[in-house]
Amino acid sequence: MQKGKVKDLLLWTFLAIILGLAMSFAFLPLLGVNPIESLKIMLMETFADKFSMGNILVKTTPLILTSLAFAFTYKANLYNIGAQGQFYVGCICATATTLALQTKLPGVIVLLCAFAASVLGGGLTGLLIGFLKAKFNANEFLVSMMSTYVIQYVLQLLLRTVLQEPKHEYLKTQYIDSSTWLPKIIPGTSVSLGIVISVAAAVLIWFILYHTSLGYRVRVTGLNQDAATMSGINPKKMCMTAFFISGAIAGLAGFTEINGMQHMLLTGFESDIGSYGIGIAIMANANPIGIIFAALLFGTMQVGGTALGHSTDAPASVIDVMLGFVMLFVLMSFFVRHKLEIRKMKQQKLKGGEA
Repeated sequence: MQKGKVKDLLLWTFLAIILGLAMSFAFLPLLGVNPIESLKIMLMETFADKFSMGNILVKTTPLILTSLAFAFTYKANLYNIGAQGQFYVGCICATATTLALQTKLPGVIVLLCAFAASVLGGGLTGLLIGFLKAKFNANEFLVSMMSTYVIQYVLQLLLRTVLQEPKHEYLKTQYIDSSTWLPKIIPGTSVSLGIVISVAAAVLIWFILYHTSLGYRVRVTGLNQDAATMSGINPKKMCMTAFFISGAIAGLAGFTEINGMQHMLLTGFESDIGSYGIGIAIMANANPIGIIFAALLFGTMQVGGTALGHSTDAPASVIDVMLGFVMLFVLMSFFVRHKLEIRKMKQQKLKGGEA
């Protein structure tokens, strides 16, 4: 992408975010909430102390990974809407592996095994979706979306049977041993090594997409399958590869959440992380580096929205309304920018014809 286009994209996105935030705060009086006081509360509570600021990074960690999961298939002109389900698969694999090995192996080895299990579990789930697309031309949008519901029911079954805590009173597992927790990297906060893993994953995916032959083949397949085939690229193979990598990234989010934050598996947690990931990826134009900053914005707004809900009579869904306005304006900015680019190209052709 040319430098001028990158600057335009950043400028339009920044303006869209500002307008989205302004509109969301202007909407708050309809909920009986003072927007000026709300802004003060969000800023003061979110950045009040190290623990609250650390919560931003805690929220950001899985959001980066689920956003990357959507972005990677998007580059191949595919749509992985099932990152939520692949995230749950990663959680299941990380929990089951950790509980099975925590009394038999050193904590570091257990962490590595849980890491590998979650990545492999999520990757194989994504690969199944990619295979159905490649082999039977199944609609990957619908298949990936419906797979999430199947996985949620499987999770419910496991939490009622083999993974349920020993007393069988609650739909959750027992806590994993503290020796298998990801290390905390900022004292006095809940921030674990997971944030480093997420950022490293974003940098790695950026490198793969723009500096390796695999990334080039994925992007060419996304731009034009016929041209890709003529160049010796197998679109079906790229479809399965893209979905495997996408699922593996979402599964990794499950590992960072279980071993880094939750330390147990329970029903219904982080139920919106997949949909947030899609929104963040769209906001960042599927750029892995841009996803880091977009996820950081979403994490900040989530922490601020929680503080707002605790300090005012605003409903818990107020943060979803705010994030929705931001996403709406970002999508509108893409549409307007696209229309302006088309108009500019037509004007240039007319000038060239006159010359």
